[in-house]
Amino acid sequence: MEKSSLDADCCALNTVLVEEKRGHLIPNGNAHQGVNGTLNGGPISAAAGAVSAAGAEKRQGFPERETWTRQMDFMMSCVGFAVGLGNVWRFPYLCYKNGGGVFLIPYVLFIFLGGIPIFFLEIALGQFMKAGSINVWNIAPLFKGLGYASMVIVFFCNTYYIMVLAWGFYYLIKSFNSTLPWSTCDNPWNTENCIEIFRHDDLLSFMNVILHLRNKVLNISDGLDEPGVINWELMLCLMAVWVMVYFCVWKGVKSTGKIVYFTATFPYVVLIILLVRGVTLPGAYDGILYYVKPDWSKLGEVWIDAGTQIFFSYAIGLGALTALGSYNRFNNDCYKDAFVLALINSGTSFFSGFVVFSILGFMASEQGVDISKVAESGPGLAFIAYPKAVSLMPVAPVWAALFFVMLLLLGLDSQFVGVEGFVTGILDLFPGKYYMRYQREIAVAICCLLCFIIDLSMVTQGGMYVFQLFDYYSASGMTLLWQAFWECVVVAWVYGADRFMDDIARMIGYRPFPWMKWCWSFITPCVCMGIFLFHLLNYKPLTYNNVYVYPWWGEVIGWCLALSSMLCIPVSLVYKLSGAKGTFREVCTISSYSNHCSISQHIRGVERYRPEGNLLSQTKINQIIISQTASQ
Repeated sequence: MEKSSLDADCCALNTVLVEEKRGHLIPNGNAHQGVNGTLNGGPISAAAGAVSAAGAEKRQGFPERETWTRQMDFMMSCVGFAVGLGNVWRFPYLCYKNGGGVFLIPYVLFIFLGGIPIFFLEIALGQFMKAGSINVWNIAPLFKGLGYASMVIVFFCNTYYIMVLAWGFYYLIKSFNSTLPWSTCDNPWNTENCIEIFRHDDLLSFMNVILHLRNKVLNISDGLDEPGVINWELMLCLMAVWVMVYFCVWKGVKSTGKIVYFTATFPYVVLIILLVRGVTLPGAYDGILYYVKPDWSKLGEVWIDAGTQIFFSYAIGLGALTALGSYNRFNNDCYKDAFVLALINSGTSFFSGFVVFSILGFMASEQGVDISKVAESGPGLAFIAYPKAVSLMPVAPVWAALFFVMLLLLGLDSQFVGVEGFVTGILDLFPGKYYMRYQREIAVAICCLLCFIIDLSMVTQGGMYVFQLFDYYSASGMTLLWQAFWECVVVAWVYGADRFMDDIARMIGYRPFPWMKWCWSFITPCVCMGIFLFHLLNYKPLTYNNVYVYPWWGEVIGWCLALSSMLCIPVSLVYKLSGAKGTFREVCTISSYSNHCSISQHIRGVERYRPEGNLLSQTKINQIIISQTASQ
């Protein structure tokens, strides 16, 4: 009986492989493939015998999964996401914080040890499974908590990340004045410390920019326990940005793929103009030298921020890359795409650093102080250095408006991917029979509205403290390292690194360099866990501007944000094990087999199940498969 079952599976396998070679197979979210684009759900049955003709018919009542109109849409979407606020805001800030050029050493190292391998893993996994960040982990159902964890992280990231866009939109509106509001000292928010310095007939004041950000834009209170009142101007800007995000995402990748053609390329034009202007300013050379010259005394302190920046700017662990990859053609060369996109991502970070530090060097020269003292630490670096830069140019309001349009477009690209990744994961949870018209539009609207409600806490006087809580705990640091560690472990050791390499070879036509497999299996998990443990052992209480120390209950809130995603993995694992039937070994073995055994390894996978030296019968396998499927 067992042999006849295996023979039937071999027959089905041969048919599948023939169709696959013809390019007719498209995988769905359950790692099973249908012919001519049909989505055939359910576990592989021993009674399959051959590919059912009925399964080749198009299902009625709900549409097939979208794909990019052109492959360039995918590339431009990823480029738009790569050229994000993390490049022109977060990366220069971390370089400045960690002693300039010394930060580049661990950053480059982590690109090859963690960034590119996991970047490629997530894109390839989404492309192979044709599913979002949750259903893609059907390859290992016991670890489906990885999908839920990524959804929690990307939701938090969508919530607080857009605040930078709101600030940028606020500055954009204020740029349409004949005199920029941060360039004079006769404003209600200025203090006696405000100084007007005349140089080359331009009205300059470095302190003005800080006072405008602190006292006008943020109107910051004395602490987290003093939320104060809502800044209505900032709230309206936040609402406007969310409306823009909604109408860019609501129709799916067909429309988003067109929008990014402009939003991904225009920022480069402005960055080049700003760099040309920056290097012509006095003191720019000193700033660039500070950027590239390592401060070796800080080398032992920068590893956490370098690793975190890689995962943050590469969108690792957020599920967004998986969602983008899921809309690719099955035979797309995602291996080549991963290297090209990684190069563009990191290259833009390096380039943006030259733009920022050339301006910091000028401001240090103007103030007559060391470059390390020229600007306060914090996420507001881009809203201090860049407003100062545009105020130095002729027709300053025009340059200011141009810059903040660029900043807005940079952030919108990243926000598109985050919202798209979250909505894709949610919609993939609903079977086709629950499909309804306008369900994507409704899902996007609910997501945007819920995030906007939470964002209201960040447009108050104490909103900056709330923003930093989200930034420090929810979507960076330990959460991304934890997520990346388990992604590598599950793919390499639960699903199988060799098996996944075979799946990739089936898609792109060749096997990637073995370095990827080594990274997934050994190097990247060790790097992630090493930085994770180092972060725990060297944990310091969160501060704002190195002055304000968060109260104990504020840190409790922050840890709750972090643990809400990190605990998804062990909690989901325990829940599935407690609800499954059979022995622990049977549950672990068959759960892995039933959902992640790729088509080409199906027969080999059946032959491997020999608990206690006995071959499990096909009937027993099917019984446990059915039990596992029902429990999901």
